[in-house]
Amino acid sequence: MVEFLTFQRFIAIDILILAYYMGAIIIPIAMWLSKGYLQRKFKILDRLNQTLLTLFGSMSLQRKILSILMMIAMFIAMEIIWRMCFEAMIGYFQMIESLKQGV
Repeated sequence: MVEFLTFQRFIAIDILILAYYMGAIIIPIAMWLSKGYLQRKFKILDRLNQTLLTLFGSMSLQRKILSILMMIAMFIAMEIIWRMCFEAMIGYFQMIESLKQGV
């Protein structure tokens, strides 16, 4: 407890892991669930959604499948980048702790 109060033990790693999971799991689910509310609140999002649905409806089956696969690939890429950002931050704090142990 003394290490915590005197800032000799970092809690940043634990907090970063929590923030990572919130951003990787909870926030996308919350955004998906609040889609209807956001469309009602911000009319531009509703118009954008209608335009994209119209565009998607006019596509051939092959292009629909391709666009769905591209969106899935983009989501996975964003999740990987999110993970890499947190790995870099956690690595920074782990380097500090290992340097402190070497002194």
